[in-house]
Amino acid sequence: MHRNSYDSDNTTFSPAGRLHQVEYALEAVKQGSASVGLRSKTHVLLLALKRSTGELASYQKKLIRIDDHIGIAIAGLTSDARVLSNFMRTQAMSSRMLYNRPLPVNRIVNAIADKAQVNTQHYGRRPYGVGFLVAGYDEKGPHLYEFSPSGNCFEYYAMSIGARSQSAKTYLEAHFEEFQDCDLPTLIKHGLHALRDTLQQDKELTPQNTSIGIVGISSTDAPASTDPEAPAPVGAQAAGGFQKFRIVEGDDLQVYLDSMDPKEVLGVEDGAPAAAPVAAAGDAPAPAGDAPPATGGDSMETD
Repeated sequence: MHRNSYDSDNTTFSPAGRLHQVEYALEAVKQGSASVGLRSKTHVLLLALKRSTGELASYQKKLIRIDDHIGIAIAGLTSDARVLSNFMRTQAMSSRMLYNRPLPVNRIVNAIADKAQVNTQHYGRRPYGVGFLVAGYDEKGPHLYEFSPSGNCFEYYAMSIGARSQSAKTYLEAHFEEFQDCDLPTLIKHGLHALRDTLQQDKELTPQNTSIGIVGISSTDAPASTDPEAPAPVGAQAAGGFQKFRIVEGDDLQVYLDSMDPKEVLGVEDGAPAAAPVAAAGDAPAPAGDAPPATGGDSMETD
């Protein structure tokens, strides 16, 4: 079952300087359905593709609200995501109770990164098998971070994680320079186009399998928050209002799906055939002897 004697625990380095159990956890993230994040000067968006285990089951929740100004999209083991999201909520609540201020986004991301790193260093623990895209708006403006089970976290203009996420990254890399000055409806359209690129050829985005999370300053699309018990970030107050993190799904999502460009037209405009999506880097076979073994579908109950 094991490839060699160096992947039986997460505290032993291989001669090549690798921790194989941590790499297996990163592979678990790639088994989850895709999530996409992108930001402009005023908003941060999270978009997620939901899965259902069968015709009789509901779709798995992919977006989680942490605080008024922070939300996450998950890819990987949902049980691990539940534990980490509860930890993040506790940190955010402590900041409001002790200091009467929202927790800065980079601080809460570093907190979960430190928590994940401990599990890569202590014997008898396993790394978390889930990755996050963290969207937030604080006094420094909009932020988008990626968190991985290795304990690393990076800030991005746009990012995607999960199965076939490389196809979404290709779209984001081609258009990210446009995102900064986009209004909210245009930014959502870009996000939906990127998320659509992660689908199989016979699948489409629907109100049932898609979720959108939005946070930023107030706009004509959404009313500003007026809750006196939830102070808005300083930067948002200066801009004239704050829009709490909210999740759009179900029938409310249909208007955004209707605004999408047809797939064939989009492919012609981008100069690439729409019927040939870019293969995900994580899906390509890796050299024998170093790559993690292939897993069979969603046997680990990823999202």
